[in-house]
Amino acid sequence: MKKKKYNISVEATLEVIGGKWKCVILCHLTYGKKRTSELKRLMPEITQKMLTQQLRELEADGVISRIVYNQIPPKVEYELSEYGWSLQSILDSLCAWGEKHITKVYGNKFDVLEENILNERLK
Repeated sequence: MKKKKYNISVEATLEVIGGKWKCVILCHLTYGKKRTSELKRLMPEITQKMLTQQLRELEADGVISRIVYNQIPPKVEYELSEYGWSLQSILDSLCAWGEKHITKVYGNKFDVLEENILNERLK
């Protein structure tokens, strides 16, 4: 197997957390364990197929953990792994920059931000 080469280290970061949904999923998981249905409710624009794919990729990269409870009906939850928690400062920085960008482009950030737990800390 040929070793992967990167031109710059940020490519490795984006390979793990890049894309439209992965950072959003990770931000939601900073508030604790979530079931797939909870994540879907928090991100109504994501398809079930895409959510499942993104969760599998994040798990394969060791950023989140999948917890399966041995019960009927089956219960599965996702949480940030210890390795995943190392992304918290990056996620916080992305949120802070996004807030500044929204304010610059749209003025009042609360006119364009949805009301949810992620945006409560911005008040």
